Amino acid sequence: MFLHFFKNTFFIGVIAIVSCISPSSKKSPVHASAEAKTTNPLNKEQKLVIGANQTEAYLPLLKGKKVGIVGNQTSVVFKGNGGYTHLVDSLVSLNIDVVKAFSPEHGFRGKADAGEKVVDGVDEKTGISIVSLYGSNKKPTQKQLEGLDILVFDIQDVGVRFYTYISTLHYVMEAAAEKGLTVLILDRPNPNGHYIDGPILEKEHQSFVGMHPIPIVHGMTIGEYAQMINGEKWLQNNLICDLMVIKMKNYSKKDHYSLPIKPSPNLPNDKSINLYPSLCFFEGTPVNAGRGTSKQFQVFGSPALDSNYFDYKYTPQPNDGAKHPKNQGKICYGKDLSGEPLLSTIELKWLLEAYEKSENKNDFFTPFFSKLAGTKKLQQQIEQGWDSYKIKASWKKGIENYSRMRQPYLLYH
Repeated sequence: MFLHFFKNTFFIGVIAIVSCISPSSKKSPVHASAEAKTTNPLNKEQKLVIGANQTEAYLPLLKGKKVGIVGNQTSVVFKGNGGYTHLVDSLVSLNIDVVKAFSPEHGFRGKADAGEKVVDGVDEKTGISIVSLYGSNKKPTQKQLEGLDILVFDIQDVGVRFYTYISTLHYVMEAAAEKGLTVLILDRPNPNGHYIDGPILEKEHQSFVGMHPIPIVHGMTIGEYAQMINGEKWLQNNLICDLMVIKMKNYSKKDHYSLPIKPSPNLPNDKSINLYPSLCFFEGTPVNAGRGTSKQFQVFGSPALDSNYFDYKYTPQPNDGAKHPKNQGKICYGKDLSGEPLLSTIELKWLLEAYEKSENKNDFFTPFFSKLAGTKKLQQQIEQGWDSYKIKASWKKGIENYSRMRQPYLLYH
């Protein structure tokens, strides 16, 4: 079944459920619920209803409070007429006192390059001050949280460990717990939620592109993941964040979810999002993964790859989201994967192929590779000539343990 969630197919939903994590029980993360019903004469079939569209569920939680929003360009409320409104604009129009916004990597409007420092600013439309969580600090300071009563977290994630929105989630929850603030999550689908795969992150390789002992593809929504952060006591000093989640209606991890708004500049479409867990390994090598082209995370190539073996070539140039792409202005030899079928696994063959056909294997891996992988073992396995089947077999036990660990926090199946 395919749920194509584009603007012209969205309908306001039927039931909203607010789920709260219990700070006292890992086995029972949901301890309270509230329902709000809406009707839509156009909705003759059950349609996916995201958290942000369930205003009846969360407006009572925000009225009379000073609200902070953690969001970006994906933080929108969809309309039945095919349009959408940014969450901040929606809340302001409903007389909610939004006093501050916090932006993750890529900025509040999602235009900054990967890794580019994002500065504080002001939202031009509303005049609300914007605090960057990808600039001088990645965790909100206690001063930045002063005057707030509640934080709303609404960001479209892609379900991959090294996609930094879940790291921002961690720090927001930690800062909120220290300040005694509630975090309200408006849940959204995970476009890679149909599978789990990859090595488990080892503590010595912890960084902003990997903070928790999970596989690369974790198979959880932001709401589920937040409950796991609390339940596993991953926050500093075993803090527990006062957390509420507005669940989606009619969402299944088995369904394909097509994003209506690109979550970051270099994930422009469904294909790039699906290939991202497999191709992002190249960020820790000299190989370009499509940045500086119109096929970001759909092609890979390098001047150092064998031009006799690879018949596809392209030349990266500066563009939106890649002001200085790797191998800029150089002919890169590699492969175009934009026609590949939908993946339900991390595909290693392209990484192994590029390593095997590289002119200089000694310089193929950078230190960043092990941060992305979450382990030094993957590099060592590739250098020792392991094939993809043997490598993936080494992940099996870790994935099985993780699957059991995450079970109490799942809100959807």
